[in-house]
Amino acid sequence: SCQVACLEALRILSRDKKVLVPVTTKRNMQILMRLAKLDTVEDPLERMSEFPVIVEALKCLCNIIFNSAVAQKLSLELNLAAMLCNLLKKCKDQQFVDDIKCFDLRLLFLLSLLHTDIRSQLRQELQGVQVLTQALESSLSVRWVEEYKTAEDRDRPPLSLQETDCAIEALKALFNVTLDSWNVHSENESHQFRYMAAILRHCLLTTGPTEDKTEELHSNAINLLSNVPVSCLDVLISPSSQEETDIKYNGMNMGAIQILLDFMEKRIDKGSSYREGLTPVLSLLTECCRTHRNIRKFIKAQVLPPLRDVSNRPEVGTTVRNKLVRLMTHVDLGVKQIAAEFLFVLCKERVDSLLKYTGYGNAAGLLAARGLLAGGRGDHWYSDDEDTDTEEYKSAKPNINLITGHLEEPMPNPMDEMTEEQKEYEAMKLVNMFDKLSRYCIIAAFEGGSSYPDSLLRSSASK
Repeated sequence: SCQVACLEALRILSRDKKVLVPVTTKRNMQILMRLAKLDTVEDPLERMSEFPVIVEALKCLCNIIFNSAVAQKLSLELNLAAMLCNLLKKCKDQQFVDDIKCFDLRLLFLLSLLHTDIRSQLRQELQGVQVLTQALESSLSVRWVEEYKTAEDRDRPPLSLQETDCAIEALKALFNVTLDSWNVHSENESHQFRYMAAILRHCLLTTGPTEDKTEELHSNAINLLSNVPVSCLDVLISPSSQEETDIKYNGMNMGAIQILLDFMEKRIDKGSSYREGLTPVLSLLTECCRTHRNIRKFIKAQVLPPLRDVSNRPEVGTTVRNKLVRLMTHVDLGVKQIAAEFLFVLCKERVDSLLKYTGYGNAAGLLAARGLLAGGRGDHWYSDDEDTDTEEYKSAKPNINLITGHLEEPMPNPMDEMTEEQKEYEAMKLVNMFDKLSRYCIIAAFEGGSSYPDSLLRSSASK
């Protein structure tokens, strides 16, 4: 009890960076590591009476390492990451150790965030991806029915607060360790990432104790999915069995993809922090749609259904399409680009299809950046298009304004209200203007002129 009280006092004091100098020595760090049972070869989890001391020592290490660059360097020298991984392995099959596991994971997250050498050590030497993935799996109580398919128990109660916190810390640590994992270089790595993606699918289908905790859990799962090589994301969808009542498309279970779409729309409706909260899920959905045909077709059916009512501008309304089109002209360049890219990929990177759903004015930024203002299609090739135009759209198409992307009433002909004399007078004025223009062009050609007189251009423009 004396140790716990002292550690609690140290934890509070260690929030202040200015008083950490006496603590951040090699000897004192070793004392805290010994109290956290990190330097022992024996099982530190046999005596439950020691658990409060272990938890408080881990909390102190979290604060000290977060606030002290000296402590971060000492952590590498003292091989703290390896000791934390060993403790994490001992927590795997133990009960009543959620607090120890949670702060062990939080400390691994901080080390991998603040020290790039420790991040590399975790990835290359300590099998950190495997250890952290197993910790995430045990936090979610995953049960497997196939190699990359988890059991879906719809009657299972939500995760407890401790289980949710452990899962979130594992997701954050895994995000740091897999930060540079864009390409899969071996069959073993491919298996590891598919295994991780299957657990993340299970995570998306899991709920926490509160709505906010569920959103935080899903947000961190989405961040980690962004690090998974896109070739391994096919495990997010799986063949749907007869007894499953989840969302299906072309015989595939699309429950996880629907969660991603709902999450995206919720973040759009939030109306703030788009760069941090929205761009990760939009980027993930874009890559999934670009690579996996079934995912793209399912999402397009939800986001860009066949057009029927074109009386309003594309950005006006409450549908997902309207909300995304509004983001195409957002002040934040990154948000604007990823929203436009997502819709462009849903349109198979065809300019004519994108203009149909968004209008030329909203799409101009993306098309200019890609050099596609004159039309054409992007760099990726997709399957042949099927005719999805509705009869309502086909009948309205001749009167759709390509700039605004909505139906406009035909403009009245100004000559309808003119008399024959007025028409003749306007026609003669036009002939005289063309005559002046042609004469000037001939003179300029002989004299080496290169520009029209401003008065003539203004006169031509006004007519």
